Amino acid sequence: MISGAHIVIYSKNAEADRAFFRDVLKFDSVDAGHGWLIFAIPPAEAAFHDSENNGRHELYFMCDDIGATLKDLKSKNVKVSEVAQQRWGKLSSLTLPGGGKVGIYQPSHASPLKPEK
Repeated sequence: MISGAHIVIYSKNAEADRAFFRDVLKFDSVDAGHGWLIFAIPPAEAAFHDSENNGRHELYFMCDDIGATLKDLKSKNVKVSEVAQQRWGKLSSLTLPGGGKVGIYQPSHASPLKPEK
């Protein structure tokens, strides 16, 4: 029985990105040894998109109010992009200290995490 998923984010400055997840995003973590933090992240959902190649994966955080979430991130000196309206929700991205980007969006689609009533 599958009990969870482990997401790996590759970074040019993994230590700074770990500190960002711990100190800015306030995700709980455990030390797997030698300061190697493993983070609990919010509940997740998975979608499969058509592609010419296998092996490409993306990470998006979801939020209920993208305006408020981005305002909070900006107050913590996090660089965020402008919001773009997509057919499936409002999309932005945040820049990690290591230089990578992570998507963040306010979905307008149904979610298995929040079944419709």
